[in-house]
Amino acid sequence: MSTPGRSNIIRRVVGDNVWLGRAVSEGRELLARLSSRRLDFEVLETEDDVGRAMLEEIEEAARSKAGDLVIILLGGRGAQALHRLLGEAARADGMDDLLGRLHVFTQDALAPMRRDNGLSFVRDFERLLGERFFEKVKSFTPMRTDADDLEGELARYVEKMDSLGGIDIFFLGLGPEPGAASHLAYIKPGSGATASDMAGVIPISSTILEHHITKFKAGGSAVEHADETECRRARKILTLGPAAILSAKRIVQSIVDARTAPAKRESFGRVLETEISEDPDGRAAQLDENPGLWVRLHPNVRSLILPDVLEA
Repeated sequence: MSTPGRSNIIRRVVGDNVWLGRAVSEGRELLARLSSRRLDFEVLETEDDVGRAMLEEIEEAARSKAGDLVIILLGGRGAQALHRLLGEAARADGMDDLLGRLHVFTQDALAPMRRDNGLSFVRDFERLLGERFFEKVKSFTPMRTDADDLEGELARYVEKMDSLGGIDIFFLGLGPEPGAASHLAYIKPGSGATASDMAGVIPISSTILEHHITKFKAGGSAVEHADETECRRARKILTLGPAAILSAKRIVQSIVDARTAPAKRESFGRVLETEISEDPDGRAAQLDENPGLWVRLHPNVRSLILPDVLEA
């Protein structure tokens, strides 16, 4: 183990995966005392309904807390309806006070990649949220995907998030993996992530690249040939880790694209049905094999899905 630069964040290497976080012993103790919970979900009729419910979560957090809010945006289809609503609000004046309290962060990114690549999450956020949103929020901090020192940049990213008091709302999706496993953010099966890991730099797979490109095209992103070529050359994924998810005050999960990503149905079903072990070692093995289960260890989760997620 070592620390990157001046940071007090511990660097941990598992195979080709690099995780940045706290002492492993702290994560093990946390994992042992967390209670597993049933994941109750709400079925909403349309993607717009899901977007409105997500916006209501931000409004409720603003009512219940004085001062600034830290939120983690979800990329891809899962939150596009929310982003459109936030963009509409930013073009008007009715939510300026709330927007002016938001510190906005992103949760994952492919690297290396230009920020203006049409397949980058930042470009998709800019397309849907609009210029006025970025002018009105208190801060917007994306992950750097064009830096020479990706680990150092990611450590500074985590430190900035922590310096603002931690995460108020973590908007999450659910990504399908082989064998009905799943990923949260881009915490991949077998990547060795633990409850002590705030963020990681992990190798990319062809499966992830194809899923990423497909969901962006399905979501309406304008993708140039040069963008797709650059995206297919990406070799790393920057991602927030389990410690960031567990530290959030509130998780809001949305799954709205089962028609274009049908493997999510089986993956979501497995997250619902798995009996999570009480033994810390057995639990750690389950979470590494199927990271989608991390959400079931959080005490304050709202899961929003469309009816097609439950179709056989």
